[in-house]
Amino acid sequence: MCQIFARRLIDCRESILEGLFDLIHFDLIHCFLKTLSGNNFVGRAVLLRHMTSDAPFNYDYETLAVSQPRDYVKQVELNRPEKRNAMNQTFFREMRECFHQFAEDGDCRAVVLTGAGKVFSTGLDLMDLAQIYSVDMDIGRKAVFLKRKLTEMQDAFTAMEKSLKPVISAVHEACIGAGLEMITACDMRLCTQDAWFQIKEVEMGLAADIGTLQRFPKIIGNDSWLREIIYTARKFSSDEAREKGFVSGVFETREAMLEGALDIATLIASRSPIAVRTSKASVLFSRDHSVADGLHDVSTWNASMLQSEDLMKAISAAMQKTEPTFSKL
Repeated sequence: MCQIFARRLIDCRESILEGLFDLIHFDLIHCFLKTLSGNNFVGRAVLLRHMTSDAPFNYDYETLAVSQPRDYVKQVELNRPEKRNAMNQTFFREMRECFHQFAEDGDCRAVVLTGAGKVFSTGLDLMDLAQIYSVDMDIGRKAVFLKRKLTEMQDAFTAMEKSLKPVISAVHEACIGAGLEMITACDMRLCTQDAWFQIKEVEMGLAADIGTLQRFPKIIGNDSWLREIIYTARKFSSDEAREKGFVSGVFETREAMLEGALDIATLIASRSPIAVRTSKASVLFSRDHSVADGLHDVSTWNASMLQSEDLMKAISAAMQKTEPTFSKL
């Protein structure tokens, strides 16, 4: 009798432990999926690093062509030339995935963003947009659906901004609507002489909602001119863009512009990736915070980053008049 009772106790204990394990396992999976699907870029990056630590990065996309023209420099080319590089839902998903991978790719230290075909980008794909807006739902559910879609589009450019790998856009011909919203999330903007820009949304009957109204004022110091081009939706030229500080370089040809962009990216890639990463993080943080908060933030970063071997390598190279070589992150 005692043996039977003891056996039942053991069986009961094992059932309880299995149940607890299932609950814990379910919670871990739930937390894992929530992190991957949410806006927690840091948490997602950590999980992706763990999942892909032994796996190669996959840059095979439908709307983007990714290449590595120079050491540690990636080139992302908008690759819908037949649609004038108009942006559909596939594009936004692939942009998010691409820059999430760049954030963890040790072979990527700088990115050059270009467009295939005759123009850089004409903005949103209107046929794709029409399908989104035509869904048959009641007002409340349609509002939730549209908010979700807008957030997904916003996240694509935010992923580029938060990747902490400097991004240089190289624009030729037309850069309209969402195309302009995208390059406001870049660190640097170059263009050809024949490039022109337009914040077209007001002309189309809506407000820009993927980043222009939030990022453009932080780039342009002339508030009056900024409001003029937003409210009127008029085009502005490469010369006007350079005069107002929106672009930092204007080139005669696409070939010269691409070489100029790659030269800048190569120089960035030759610097300490720790120093570049910390600098971009601090610039982004300080943009939206006070000077005091920014100083506190960078001191927190540097409390650990100053212990990196990169500092000693840079000092040693300067003393020996040589070029330092920095390890991958």
